[in-house]
Amino acid sequence: MKVNIAVADQSHFKYAEKIVEMMEGSSKERGTVLAIRTPEYIKDKMENHKAIIALDEDGTIAGFSYIETWSHTKFVANSGLIVAPKYRRSGLARQIKRRIFELSREMYPYAKIFSITTQLAVMKINNELGFKPVSFSELTSEQEFWEGCYGCPNYDILQRNDCKICLCTALLYDPSDEKKQQKQQEI
Repeated sequence: MKVNIAVADQSHFKYAEKIVEMMEGSSKERGTVLAIRTPEYIKDKMENHKAIIALDEDGTIAGFSYIETWSHTKFVANSGLIVAPKYRRSGLARQIKRRIFELSREMYPYAKIFSITTQLAVMKINNELGFKPVSFSELTSEQEFWEGCYGCPNYDILQRNDCKICLCTALLYDPSDEKKQQKQQEI
């Protein structure tokens, strides 16, 4: 099976509803909650080139992820990673995650990039990309971001702990860490 991974644009609007359906289905399967978005929200990400889409050669949607910025672009969240069941365990999630990370770095080279997940596979991929586990206090403090967790069964844990502790793992890529490592290697 040949899958094309690309930065989404307006030509991909026709996939927005299917992407939302995939997100809802995946959330139900896992008993966790992806921040479910509307087709309009997904189209906005596509129109602004802040999404990665994976399409099978026959035009079937295989996967998707998008970028969300916070704290005046100080933080970028790589969010909504979804792979259709038929394409799971093929390495496609890793390819999409790598491409959304690259796009984040291209668009926001100085931003800290973060991901919140309960999925071990996503944690491993993030680790390969240079993400480090951090406490939630190192992420954006914008309440609007944390409201995206509202539908999750663990939301009460997050709220009781003032958005500082949950069952999810927070992972952060800080571009300044890369610069520090380069300086150390030069010494």
